[in-house]
Amino acid sequence: MPSDGGMTSSDPWATITEASVRSQADLGDILELRAADPQQQAMLRSYLSDVRFPPGAQVLEVGCGTGAVTRALSRWPDVADVVGLDPSPVLLDAARQHDTGRANTTFSEGDGRRLAFPDGRFDVVVMHTLLCHVPDAERCVSEATRVLRAGGQLAIFDNDVMTMTVATSDVDPLQTCVAALVATVHNPWLTRRLPQLVQVNGLGVERLRSFGYVETREGYFLTVVDRGAELLLSSGKLSAREADDCKREARERIAAGSFFGHMAYASVIAGKRQ
Repeated sequence: MPSDGGMTSSDPWATITEASVRSQADLGDILELRAADPQQQAMLRSYLSDVRFPPGAQVLEVGCGTGAVTRALSRWPDVADVVGLDPSPVLLDAARQHDTGRANTTFSEGDGRRLAFPDGRFDVVVMHTLLCHVPDAERCVSEATRVLRAGGQLAIFDNDVMTMTVATSDVDPLQTCVAALVATVHNPWLTRRLPQLVQVNGLGVERLRSFGYVETREGYFLTVVDRGAELLLSSGKLSAREADDCKREARERIAAGSFFGHMAYASVIAGKRQ
């Protein structure tokens, strides 16, 4: 199966180590904003409840960013130790600052496609909103499979970015901003291929679930509109005034109670055969 069919190459998450420190820090702030959302926290708890964490579980989160999910994993029942892995030293510094010295967490710099861990090292591997941004996602899943012990589980949770919308009419300028950001995602269709992706790597699908996320107030979707407007501005598709108008319109809808953002997510829990 071609794991990267239909991808783009301008995904800022795929090339995050090439971005400025300021840009990486800004992306990190967005991760923390999203992680603080009660709906996001509920989805995290829901799919983690599908995972079998054995007593004293050794857990790896690939693509941990600022460590929000790693922190949640460190408090999860039966989890002994968690390693958060990310390629960005800037995000890892933020993760350590947010972590406030929890004894059972470690943050390491690395690439999920080339894991520096021995075979069978972990009971559980988690990938949270990661794979759609990764060139060669199949290699990432293959490496996760390698470092899982027999009977261990891979938990993948990702956004189905092709469902992302803030439109409230047939022709909505804010949706143009969303579409501009979606167009940068490396593999926007990947979430729909997750069951096949894990099976290709020899894992068995044990649970497949869908989730819906709705936002009507200021939060993550406002950053989507803003970033999309900036992309359209930088590409010459919007003037500075038009980009500002889009940002203002989003804020006016929030103030008026008429803003509506929605996106679907999916989780796959896959087991490594004994």
